[in-house]
Amino acid sequence: MHLERLISLLEVIAVAGRPLTAAEIHRATDLPKPSCYRLIQSLIDQKLVDQPGEDGKVIIGERLIRIALLGKSDVDVRRCAAPILKTAATKFNETVFLARFRDSKVEIIHVETPDDPARAFIHPGLGERPMHACSCSKAIAAFTEPEFQDAILTGSLKQYTEHTKTTATELRSELDRIVEQGFADCDQEIDMGIASVAAPISIGNIGATFSVGAVGPIRRFGPEYRRDIGEKLKDISKKISGAIQLCNVAEV
Repeated sequence: MHLERLISLLEVIAVAGRPLTAAEIHRATDLPKPSCYRLIQSLIDQKLVDQPGEDGKVIIGERLIRIALLGKSDVDVRRCAAPILKTAATKFNETVFLARFRDSKVEIIHVETPDDPARAFIHPGLGERPMHACSCSKAIAAFTEPEFQDAILTGSLKQYTEHTKTTATELRSELDRIVEQGFADCDQEIDMGIASVAAPISIGNIGATFSVGAVGPIRRFGPEYRRDIGEKLKDISKKISGAIQLCNVAEV
């Protein structure tokens, strides 16, 4: 019964589309007033609803959004992000990809390639990427907790090519630079002749859970080109974040 009432309150708050007062929630649920107010406070205490202002009104909380996001399948995320990624791939005339952070690792989950049949492009493949040597991983790692960063820096830093950074000093400096500029790049750190750039995708206040990147041959992906695309990816990341959050709210 208690859980049923909590769910009822969450449903009312979720479908409102705006912050609600306790009185409005009480009227919508027809629960006894003392019970309704206690349940709302319980939801606030558990961060399942948030109070964005000083007026006491509540909205669906970041914790609940995070729960919904963690339960969202790759298929759902791809459906939300694919149109934006395809537009970017066409605009850049380069391969664009989406990566996801979960279980302390980063995986590429979707790739869009250029439509131009005369364009030579790189397909990065799907699956896990090293945390210390790939733009999509570093873009996320730079915004994680210090403890997680320490685990990366003290772990196995495999050298894939002569360009791979394998010391904690180098990597810590790079993570700081990524935070400052808002995107990460990879200059032949995994495969010779291939470079990439990626920007983190932050979902509300729960941090960088995804990243969006572009990859191509080093003859095109020089430092200046990567910086230019990196700045554009920062804007694209906001669009993808909004699309994913809209999907979450609709499902919550």
